[in-house]
Amino acid sequence: MGMSSVRRRISTAAAIPVAICAVAASAAPAAVASAPASASAVGKGAKPTVVLVHGAFADASGWNAVAERLLDQGYPVIAPPNPLRGLSNDAAYVASVLKSVKGPIVLAGHSYGGAVITQAGAGNPNVKALVYVSAFMPDIGESPAELSTKFTGSELGPALNPVPYSDATGSGTDLYIKPDRFHAVFAADLPASRTRLMAAEQRPVTEAGFAEKATAAAWKTTPSWFVVSARDKAIAPDLERFEAKRAKAHTVEIESSHVSMMSHPDVVTEQIRDAAATVTGADPKPAALARTGSRTTELALAGGLAAAFVATGTALAVWGRRRART
Repeated sequence: MGMSSVRRRISTAAAIPVAICAVAASAAPAAVASAPASASAVGKGAKPTVVLVHGAFADASGWNAVAERLLDQGYPVIAPPNPLRGLSNDAAYVASVLKSVKGPIVLAGHSYGGAVITQAGAGNPNVKALVYVSAFMPDIGESPAELSTKFTGSELGPALNPVPYSDATGSGTDLYIKPDRFHAVFAADLPASRTRLMAAEQRPVTEAGFAEKATAAAWKTTPSWFVVSARDKAIAPDLERFEAKRAKAHTVEIESSHVSMMSHPDVVTEQIRDAAATVTGADPKPAALARTGSRTTELALAGGLAAAFVATGTALAVWGRRRART
């Protein structure tokens, strides 16, 4: 074989990867060009801050499953401690936290936390939506204690254990749930091993504070959402339905115990995201391919790969024929 033939073979073989790279390069701009459109389609405007307020006999960790989902979806989240020392005191504290937040807020409350957000959210123009989760939703002049007697179905009263306390501000009575009643009344759809720890670590609410009447009702001027728990034994489900209907709240009802944000975090998260969507004007449903790229990007990449394979086969066939001739 002459030197010229060897040179022709080397030149032809070198052309194969060059052709493949050229085809791949020509396919790449289509995929890259669609990426900005996909990113902008995920949401319209910045997401509001979600503030999660826990209720009595619990702490902010009860929101963990919901907070994790919201954070994964790009929402700023704050879950402040609720002092549980009285409605006026607790609402004032949460209101001070809200003042530190810049931009729109979606304010959510569970159980007694619902009464707190009802008062704390009033008068703050940044609070754009309220979400109640198995919660008290008092009107002006109503207290959680009063509302709890409005309908039958709650087993909380007989399950409470009053414990006298004293501190630097005075003395009073704290209310705990009896450990042997905690699972059935508070969280029947969670494993007993988990509720045993929750009962041991519960935070009490003051008896006087639970009987305090609301002096403001944010839900009268702010759109609201409600998650009704049909198997709630701490707050009567009929009370939750009454409150939601009275406020004309966007309502979903689920077969859940009192701690629906723990046993049904996806439903609760969806309600919060629906509320947030009214603030931003975004589609509350996430894009199906949000984590991996848009459908346009997917098809462009697939087309590019197909073109590359076709080009590879053509180049190999040409090289094979030329090699046979030489």
